[in-house]
Amino acid sequence: MNITRNNVDALNAVVTVEVSKADYAEKVEKVLADYRKNASIPGFRKGAVPMSLIQKQYGKAVLLDEVNKLLQDNLNKYLVEEKLDILGNPLPKVTEDFNWDVEDYKFEFELGLAPEFTVDLTAKNDLVKYTIVADDKMLNDQVARIQKQYGKLIAKDVVEEGNDVSGVFANEEKAINNRTTLSLDVFADKKTAKAFIGKKVGDVVTLKTNGLFDDDHKLMDYLALGHDDVHGLDIEVTFTIDEVTTHEPAVLDQELFDKLFGSKVVTSVDELKAKIKEDAEKQFAQQADQKFLNDVTEFLIGSTKFDLPAEFLKKWIQSAGENPLSAEEAEAEFTKSENGLRYQLIEGKIITENGLQITFEDLKAYTSELIKKQMAQFGQMDPSDEDVQGIVARVMSNQDEVRRLSEQVMNEKMLNLFKDKVKAKSKEVSYDDFIKAMYGEI
Repeated sequence: MNITRNNVDALNAVVTVEVSKADYAEKVEKVLADYRKNASIPGFRKGAVPMSLIQKQYGKAVLLDEVNKLLQDNLNKYLVEEKLDILGNPLPKVTEDFNWDVEDYKFEFELGLAPEFTVDLTAKNDLVKYTIVADDKMLNDQVARIQKQYGKLIAKDVVEEGNDVSGVFANEEKAINNRTTLSLDVFADKKTAKAFIGKKVGDVVTLKTNGLFDDDHKLMDYLALGHDDVHGLDIEVTFTIDEVTTHEPAVLDQELFDKLFGSKVVTSVDELKAKIKEDAEKQFAQQADQKFLNDVTEFLIGSTKFDLPAEFLKKWIQSAGENPLSAEEAEAEFTKSENGLRYQLIEGKIITENGLQITFEDLKAYTSELIKKQMAQFGQMDPSDEDVQGIVARVMSNQDEVRRLSEQVMNEKMLNLFKDKVKAKSKEVSYDDFIKAMYGEI
């Protein structure tokens, strides 16, 4: 067997595989001999069927099968030995008049080659690494929410100042029909809150969405709309009141502190605020890290320039799935997945150049910490190492879970690398300002 390669350009190549009779004849004869031993054909004893009849009935199918096996095995071996970094899989070049009746064959395969490029993590950029701070307003609001949540709920007949109202926001044209509960101080305009005063269960209040809240993002929650739908939304909605309540705030005492955090963990309002700040900023850090990871990813895709074997990839996409795609469908799929493919190549290069590897111990330690956090959420603050490791063993026996956790560990390694090497501007913001930055509004 002879395999040669012709590099069409830096991103495309054609591999030619020449198969001679000597490469496949012995294998074909062996398979046909096995067929003959087991063939059951009327008029002949088992094992006594003439080879010419076996050859006539099965010869072409066996030939095709054995030649195909040879092709796959030797082509894969060639790609490994030559250390060719290919995209997709080799595509056989279709020959309309291919002749299987000759003894020697020639097959051609198209290859899409991975591009050569460099990744500069230290390049100049406009990236921002956010630190989200739980400010005094947030802490005071959270304390008030805790007092409200653990306070006494009292039903009312008529809406008065300081009450909460539950009901349904509706607008038929925009298909809005969402039940929610809101406090009257949530509105941007005090006149809006006054429109509720004196109303009773069953009454309907008509409101304009434009400027209803101090932040349009609140419309997402209260009207159950998507982010793109709430900006500039200027319609009338009705709010049908179905419940009016007031709260007797819970007393900020040791009993409440113990209920929230365990015995004597928090012993004063100042400590309560400090605990809220600590817990909130841990959660905020995860959100800030995810945004930074996403922003660096977008930056690298945009700043790392290289070409792809686009036409080859579109042809490969056409035949790669369970059902063949049309050229137009493959074009659309390529456009949709191009940035993902580019980042896969960039990420692979970063991993290789920076020696980022996931060891079994990395995976085990990460899984252990994840399980401890989950157990803590259910009140198991100090589980034994034996219990934790037992769960770890069960989790890591599931290959899908191992794959998912491995991706998370690698994301963490990539994030730490980016924090170390990408020269981003650091900025402290409140959570509200961070949300605006998430949507490109500051």
